[in-house]
Amino acid sequence: MGRLGIGLQLYTLRDDMAKDLEGTLRHVAKLGYEGVEFAGYFDKPAAEMKELLDELGLKAIGSHVSLERFRNDLQGEIDYLHTIGAKYAICPYVGAEERENAEQWRKLIAECEQIAIEVGKQGLQFLYHNHDFEFHHKVDGEFVFDAMYAGKDAIQVEMDVCWVKYAGQDPLAYIAKYAGRLPLLHFKDFSKDAEGKLVTLELGLGEVPLEQVIKAAEQAGVQWLVVEQDHCQKPPLVSIENSLNWVKEHYINVVPN
Repeated sequence: MGRLGIGLQLYTLRDDMAKDLEGTLRHVAKLGYEGVEFAGYFDKPAAEMKELLDELGLKAIGSHVSLERFRNDLQGEIDYLHTIGAKYAICPYVGAEERENAEQWRKLIAECEQIAIEVGKQGLQFLYHNHDFEFHHKVDGEFVFDAMYAGKDAIQVEMDVCWVKYAGQDPLAYIAKYAGRLPLLHFKDFSKDAEGKLVTLELGLGEVPLEQVIKAAEQAGVQWLVVEQDHCQKPPLVSIENSLNWVKEHYINVVPN
């Protein structure tokens, strides 16, 4: 049971990254995040990205890669990850038109398995990142979330505990269930608005039992807690600092810079 790395999903800073990629990454490193998970590269060549990350002392954890990119340029995505020193190629989302019923899900799961096998042949790991909709349908009697991994060892898990809880499930039980194949965990918090819709929050302000999640993640062999906030109520650079401060205050193994 080792110390968890503390990373940031850069989707949180997508607008800042689009305006000033280098300045944004410098800010992330200065705050004390140890690694980053990409959500687009904003036309930055891989070799230049690697040079910048090395300069800043940031670890490239992995990247959220759209299904479209996996389908159209799988080798290019693998090559980029190799160049920046990342280990994980992650499917972040499935469009609504491709997940309307169990049969569509069966096809998607089979496709993800084939991508995962090819990714694995080249020394990387393929992960699937969930939302709540994987708990809206069942395939062969189990939630899509579970069907995605049933008997398919090539596909690893990136669990978003915020979405698991929002879907009415127990994130602690799910972390334990996937111990050993859950290298990355999206560390998020949320509340619900008056209509019951998700509102993502800075860590410690919402409904997720974050301290218990950390303990469960350690026991499950998670490598990285990846902080993310889909939509921020404050400037995103402020929100990621506040969330990291929560981690430093509540995770005893974190050593502040």
